[in-house]
Amino acid sequence: MGKDQELVQAVKAEDIAAVQKLLQRPKPGKAKLLGSAKKVNVNFQDTDGFSALHHAALNGNTELISLLLEAQAAVDIKDNKGESPGMRPLHYAAWQGKKEPMKMVLKAGSSVNIPSDEGQIPLHLAAQHGHYDVSEMLLQHQSNPCIMDNSGKTPLDLACEFGRVGVVQLLLNSNMCAALLEPKPGDTTDPNGTSPLHLAAKNGHIDIIRLLLQAGIDINRQTKAGTALHEAALCGKTDVVRLLLDSGINAHVRNTYNQTALDIVNQFTTSQASKEIKQMLRDASAALQVRAVKDYCNNYDLTSLNVKAGDVITVLEQHADGRWKGCIHDNRTGNDRVGYFPSSLVEAISKRTGK
Repeated sequence: MGKDQELVQAVKAEDIAAVQKLLQRPKPGKAKLLGSAKKVNVNFQDTDGFSALHHAALNGNTELISLLLEAQAAVDIKDNKGESPGMRPLHYAAWQGKKEPMKMVLKAGSSVNIPSDEGQIPLHLAAQHGHYDVSEMLLQHQSNPCIMDNSGKTPLDLACEFGRVGVVQLLLNSNMCAALLEPKPGDTTDPNGTSPLHLAAKNGHIDIIRLLLQAGIDINRQTKAGTALHEAALCGKTDVVRLLLDSGINAHVRNTYNQTALDIVNQFTTSQASKEIKQMLRDASAALQVRAVKDYCNNYDLTSLNVKAGDVITVLEQHADGRWKGCIHDNRTGNDRVGYFPSSLVEAISKRTGK
């Protein structure tokens, strides 16, 4: 094993004495005599693409980090293997969530916004693992919480997905995150399109949903999958469905596959959670549902709704002149018909019994 490899192994084993010995510069006269003038390469990378500094950052060993930085180790060296290639020592320090190693690597000039090959900056890793102090330090060093990784997720998205309440609060307090609460143009067309609210809803993180709503995120924000209500219903998160409905989410929104949250839950198994969710969604929908007591058809008005007695109509608009706008969902075709009809035509469906 060459000296370069020995150095990496010694750091990996946290053998400080061996590292000190390997990093010592040979005395000028002696070196020639022993024929060992070759200086150890402090940036040598092992078969995993790890340099000595990668291992020191991963171990969080401040003494070794200090020795390596003094020996001019490259602070932003990238690994080239591992599960997520292109990570630098700062990524590993952030992932481990230890403040001192982070401080040292940052002081040595490591850049906070260089992404790994997967598009993740150190803040993604700190946020996902809930490391509050380290996330705060990265923000103080101008880390950008709006950077998206290759799967379209920001550090805020990951903190919401993994239920890291403290870090979510920290990021929301950072004035840069306001932009993340606004819908992105691609949300409703991008198959990976997501939002912090959808991720928190899907994973049942009630406290985070409250924080996001307080921070002003649009509760009805839509992705291709629909609103956060669609996600919560699909994943059987009863408490989230209740909170979203209580907070005024629109239960009538259809996703790009023309399904309401109730349609999604109707395709569910008959678990207890889905029974409760179905009832809540039915109640929420029934608040605006009426039944036609007679047929109605107006061929002279293209905006009118053709109605048969017994049709259930979801009311979309109620105008004082008695002309209401409604929607009839055809279960057979899966299509919606929308148009105007006279309010005298219908009776309210009792919300309590859903009958």
